[in-house]
Amino acid sequence: MSTHRPHSARHRHRRGGSTPASGRRRTGALWAGLAALTVLGASGFAVVGWADDGEKAAGSRASSPAPARPTDRLPSASSPSGPSGPVAAGSPAPPAASPSAPVIPPTGPGTFVVAPGGSAQAGKGKALRYRVEVEKGLALSAADVARQVEGVLADRRGWTADGRSAFRRVSGGAADFVVRVATPGTVDEICGRFGLDTGGEVNCNVADKVMVNLKRWLLATPVYAKDVTAYRALIINHEVGHFLGHGHVDCPGPGRPAPAMMQQIKGMRGCVPNVWPYDAKGRLVTGPTLT
Repeated sequence: MSTHRPHSARHRHRRGGSTPASGRRRTGALWAGLAALTVLGASGFAVVGWADDGEKAAGSRASSPAPARPTDRLPSASSPSGPSGPVAAGSPAPPAASPSAPVIPPTGPGTFVVAPGGSAQAGKGKALRYRVEVEKGLALSAADVARQVEGVLADRRGWTADGRSAFRRVSGGAADFVVRVATPGTVDEICGRFGLDTGGEVNCNVADKVMVNLKRWLLATPVYAKDVTAYRALIINHEVGHFLGHGHVDCPGPGRPAPAMMQQIKGMRGCVPNVWPYDAKGRLVTGPTLT
């Protein structure tokens, strides 16, 4: 879902296919396209940036130094609860604010609080070290966000099910990638450095950064509006999936689970909601490759 222009870098093994260098540019009427739903390092590893609107920007990934542990309970079913049908194209997006909706600042200082502590390794193989950060000034606990991210990356239906991917959260020292929750304006600014236009609405993956738009973290999208926690898992699985080298895929067929690497924000295309890369039996949930 995100974002960067070519720059050299060190990266850890990418799994599961080549990642075309690319990024996403805004599709103009982004919310109209929000019709149904969405959104390390060994050397010599090519990378790309991905934005949630489906376009790609050429680039190569660099590992970054820096550090940042686990867990709101996530749904146990492979298909999260919530509306199963797509939202009609052109449907208005949920209001950004209402008496019961959270206040979402349009932008912030662009500086971050690192979640303290760390986690044990999840998965087999050499662990990718990651930290979790929250933009300063937000009414979010970095520790709480880290627990949720940790739980997603350690879930048996997540990327560790491939038998090669492993993760360990840190808060100090070098890190292979960082997960940041930030205001729409800050996401736009960081993703824009790599040529992506996230339009204040979507997430992105650029270089070693998984940028999570605060709006999506708090409000999800229409299809997942009743299960925001599940949607957060989709954001992490989708964007970290890009970081690992996975590209976009399409719906495999009506009534089947939507792959985590499908751009669900653009429509379910007959698939039913699903936020996990693998099912409970360890089978990859995927579909036709998109370019």
